[in-house]
Amino acid sequence: MSLSLDTIKKDKTVKNRKRIGRGNASGTGTYSGKGLKGQKSRSGVSGLKRLGMKQVLLRTPKVRGFKSGREKAQVVNLADINKFFKDGDIISPASLLSKNLIVKKDKPVKILAKGKLKLKNLKFNKVKMSESVKAQLSK
Repeated sequence: MSLSLDTIKKDKTVKNRKRIGRGNASGTGTYSGKGLKGQKSRSGVSGLKRLGMKQVLLRTPKVRGFKSGREKAQVVNLADINKFFKDGDIISPASLLSKNLIVKKDKPVKILAKGKLKLKNLKFNKVKMSESVKAQLSK
């Protein structure tokens, strides 16, 4: 049996939708499945109006809390700086990226005081620091 236009048969699962309000003989005449009187039986009433806006609002999930639009800084610890840098090095987003300590050069970078700073004469460029790191540098 070859496939051609005259051999194609209609799918049996396709069911025509019931046409409501086409006379009593159709079985769905008179009130068209809407019952008698009242706002819900009239034409031109939206689904939202019928449900009531309050129920719709109550059903929608609310996202709680606040999410800041400002992007978070990439974190680098002092222990990592001790491991990857030498005395007198310049620490900038570019140098941190080359050592794979951060992912992107454009995002802000912050140094946190996890570990003790053992290096001397470090220069920091375009990098934020926590207060405890600043205290260690001033010593």
